[in-house]
Amino acid sequence: MTFDEAYNEPEQAEVLVKSVEGGAPVPLCYAHAGDAGADLSTRVRVKLSPFERALVPTGVAIALPAGYVALVHPRSGLAVKRGVTVLNAPGTIDAGYRGEIMVPLVNLDPRETAVFEPGDRIAQLVIQRYVEARFVPAERLPGSDRAERGFGSTGA
Repeated sequence: MTFDEAYNEPEQAEVLVKSVEGGAPVPLCYAHAGDAGADLSTRVRVKLSPFERALVPTGVAIALPAGYVALVHPRSGLAVKRGVTVLNAPGTIDAGYRGEIMVPLVNLDPRETAVFEPGDRIAQLVIQRYVEARFVPAERLPGSDRAERGFGSTGA
């Protein structure tokens, strides 16, 4: 089955992309029509021993329009098949940041070392709109069904 782009065609935002020194010639792309995440690749060889972490350069810098954020998400295949994930998932890239996108990876596999070569896909980048909040001091907050019940408040 193919993705019918005419059905609820997604909104598009223009994001400027620049390759940094040693960056890939085609910096960012979506693997399939309708994908939310664009693939991020490493620009260097990375070797992660069990439980080791590293900040991995992607060779890509972006300029987001105001009102947008880029979120760095793990790749589910890497997590399931190799135990490698993004350490602070999702990582946040603010609209004002113009430096190289760096991905903090961690190898959670207790036995296998993970090796990535330049060009290997390591994460995915999701672009989203956001609302900037105006924080207003208050003496009291309005009531809610949940009130002050926290983590695990639904019994799960």
